[in-house]
Amino acid sequence: MGLAVVLEGHGPTAVRDTVESRVGNTPLLRLSMFDDELPAGVQVYAKAEYLNPGGSVKDRAALSMIRQGETSGKLRPGMTILDATSGNTGIAYAVIGTERGYSVKVCLPKNASNQRKKILGDYNVEIVETDPMLSTDGAQQVARELYAANPDKYFYADQYSNDANWRAHYETTANEIWEQTGGNVTHFVTGLGTSGTFVGVVRRLRELNPALQAIAVQPESPLHGLEGLKHMPTAVRPGIFDPSLVDATLEVSTEDALLMTSKLGIEEALFVGPSSGANVLAARRVALSLQQPAVVVTILCDGGERYW
Repeated sequence: MGLAVVLEGHGPTAVRDTVESRVGNTPLLRLSMFDDELPAGVQVYAKAEYLNPGGSVKDRAALSMIRQGETSGKLRPGMTILDATSGNTGIAYAVIGTERGYSVKVCLPKNASNQRKKILGDYNVEIVETDPMLSTDGAQQVARELYAANPDKYFYADQYSNDANWRAHYETTANEIWEQTGGNVTHFVTGLGTSGTFVGVVRRLRELNPALQAIAVQPESPLHGLEGLKHMPTAVRPGIFDPSLVDATLEVSTEDALLMTSKLGIEEALFVGPSSGANVLAARRVALSLQQPAVVVTILCDGGERYW
């Protein structure tokens, strides 16, 4: 069932196009807006993850966790996929779950953007709104309680502690970055939410280039407007987070991230969300600090249309 389409062709060689087949292999875009201010030989690139079929980087992790659940037998026909989310992973579960025949239920902070809630509703996702002051930490607690009360009904994906999350980026995102930069990536910069993107990409790139510098990005305070990002000192640390991978941490303000988000639209024609602005802002700071040729790569997490 779902969104599968058969492309034009003849006989057994005809290609079957599915949502899953379009996850990953996103473009790596060079950001030329900083060229005039960067040291010679330093370039900033951004992985266009908003071009995944579900509109965000979370498609990779959701697909990986669903496949792992099926392989392990924890996810079976008739079960409901359950998790806590700030929105994007829930949308990714819905997109992939629709194709695979699963219903989805998410625990979502009440202050998540209205557009994210609308998209979830359009996919017929059941939403349980949670205390906005507790962010996704509170949503995780509610999800655990729902699962404990009815474990036979739910596949609790638990993206914050599920190794299939970071492995998705270890196996796909990192290798794509390596190939797209011709093995020349020197710095990887991205924000911390579940930390899956950071952990998976850095672990694999460090195998390919032990000298890779890994820079984590987080909001400058616990109270912020950057949906999906955690202020790690005050949040519940995700089970998959490995702080030993972090060479440096950069903090960004919501206001500065929003300003960079706007600049990306005006100067690069990239309509992306605030977490992407935070990532690019941090990548620029890293690039400006360098004294020799380098390739700095960051992530454009999602599109701007889900922040209305």
